[in-house]
Amino acid sequence: MQGNMERILIIDDDRELCSLLSEYMKQENFLMDAVFDGKEGLDTAVNGKYNLIILDVMLPGQLNGFNILQLLRARTAVPILMLSARGDDIDRIVGLEMGADDYLPKPFNPRELLARIRTILRRSSPAQHTISGENGYVYNIGDLELDTNTRRVKCSNNPIELTSVEFELLKQLIKNAGQILSRDQLTSDVLGRELSPYDRSIDVHISKLRKKLGHDRIKSVRGSGYVYTAFASEDIKPSS
Repeated sequence: MQGNMERILIIDDDRELCSLLSEYMKQENFLMDAVFDGKEGLDTAVNGKYNLIILDVMLPGQLNGFNILQLLRARTAVPILMLSARGDDIDRIVGLEMGADDYLPKPFNPRELLARIRTILRRSSPAQHTISGENGYVYNIGDLELDTNTRRVKCSNNPIELTSVEFELLKQLIKNAGQILSRDQLTSDVLGRELSPYDRSIDVHISKLRKKLGHDRIKSVRGSGYVYTAFASEDIKPSS
């Protein structure tokens, strides 16, 4: 690693795009490696030490982006941003359901990609808690425990594995337990961007949370948003 530059791996067969992005990201103090084939990309992602992986859905060879995503999620929690040239909502939803942190449809502005990268890295970095002023808080909501210091969640004393997006989403919901949070607000607070038409990212992440925690904890309010309903506000305390 060169100095304090964070390392990004992009797996995409568009060599011109990769070259342009590598130069752009270098100016923004990121070191970007590019791989143009699925199998080589998987090997590089598994064996390299990267802060984030950018993964295109359409790749040549036997492994496409979804195959790689599935294999990576079984081995690592490194943040993954999916790229899709199809403009197909199904691709994006499938990617999020399989564990991608975010997606970006092609074509895109490099500045938008940079903004997404910085948001994902900030969300997945432990240093964010001291910035937000919430370092060392444990939320006990019924049988659910969320520790902002260790970034661990337990349900009925059983550890629950969450992605960085799911953790931040659950934290926002239980911080405001009993209050309806709009999809616009959750998209802004958790994903760091404005809600755009047909963007179902928050809905997909909510669905994944429900599967992991139980469907009776997070309620949808038609036309309004989502609310965490199983709560007791007096159970919020600083961690020791």
